[in-house]
Formats: sequence, C-alpha cells, structure tokens
Amino acid sequence: VQLQACGGGLVQPGGSLKLSCAASGRTLSGYPVGWFRQAPGKEREFVAAIRWSGGGTFYADSVRGRFTISRDIAKNTMYLQMNSLTPEDTAVYYCAASGLRLIASEIRAFKNYDYWGQGTQVTVSS
Repeated sequence: VQLQACGGGLVQPGGSLKLSCAASGRTLSGYPVGWFRQAPGKEREFVAAIRWSGGGTFYADSVRGRFTISRDIAKNTMYLQMNSLTPEDTAVYYCAASGLRLIASEIRAFKNYDYWGQGTQVTVSS
C-alpha cells in the first residue's frame, strides 16, 4: 500500500485545515487507518483512526470535538478535518494504514501500523 498525504500548511490559531491521504496498491477494506503526528523533540502520537469498512472512529483526547476523521471508500482516500487549531497542534502529520484487524485497545499504537505516508507539515501560528 502506498499512501500520499497532502493538505498541510500555515494557519492562524482558531483556523481550519483539511488533510487528505490517498491510498493505492491495495484496497483498505477491512483494516483501520489513522493519523498520527510528531512535533519537534516529541514522540509520534496518535491523533485519530477509523475502521475502513465499519466507519467506527477513535480520537485522542486532545483533538476530540475539534478534529474529524472520515474516508471515501470509492476514492480510497481518508481525510482529517481540523478545526479550532492551536499552536499545540503544530506537527508533521502522518497517515497510516494497518494490515491487521486491530481491536480498540490496539488502534492507538503506531507500532501496529504497517504503511505510512510521507508526512505533511501543519503549522499553527499568528
């Protein structure tokens, strides 16, 4: 599976961005996909995930209510709508797909994801 992320950029605090991640090489049906982020000097952290087939969603506490993960099955593409952005959201955002059928307790761990996009920079600053 090849993943191509895009949509990052510079936005002011309180603003919005929508990230996209297009998958090729294999259908994502039946597997979870997600977004992670890594800020300078910090570890990669879970942001959000969605089960491709059932559509169940999972969010980090820090983004719940502000970010929305979704997917377009026909386009084999997933999205991350980010609203009410703060400087603390500044990071490189990575999309990822797992080759495993993860249970809820496993879905937030980046080590359970096999395929990664190249990352897109999101900078929130005035």
